[in-house]
Amino acid sequence: MHFHTKIIFVIVAFSLVVATVAVLAGNDNRSNNPTGRGFDALGYNRDTRIFEGASDGVDGTLDGATYGLTVYANDHLKMKWNAEWDRGNAEGWNNGPYGAWIDNNWNGKVPNGSGEVWQYRIKWIGDCGATGTPTGDGGYCIWGQFEVLMSHGTVANQHFWDAHAIPSGFGI
Repeated sequence: MHFHTKIIFVIVAFSLVVATVAVLAGNDNRSNNPTGRGFDALGYNRDTRIFEGASDGVDGTLDGATYGLTVYANDHLKMKWNAEWDRGNAEGWNNGPYGAWIDNNWNGKVPNGSGEVWQYRIKWIGDCGATGTPTGDGGYCIWGQFEVLMSHGTVANQHFWDAHAIPSGFGI
């Protein structure tokens, strides 16, 4: 895996976990969206399990940084996850199997963005080893129970494929 890709992947992956845990813990910014429907000020629509907006909001704070890093704050992030992802987080991933998946698209080709573009597709597969352990189908393990099915993007006009599992879809 390309070094820079590792950094971006860690940021996005960490964002996904923390953001979903924050939702489950009740930190869902409902004060900015009193009805609880539609998108809140951060970029979350929890009814449809979508985040769309500047990555600045994914960490739960609009402060000009994404987990302290200003270089990615203006990048556009679109995440989608299913109900199984929420269930797994609520249960601490202890009552599998899960049909959990999450997909995100990171676009830094926006004004004052990082210039990087990435797509990640991740699903729960059960125990799979340490982060980076190959899963045998072109993907790799992350967080001990998840497979990165697809990870590809561009940095400085160079295209990188870090994972391309066959098949690379979420399945049923």
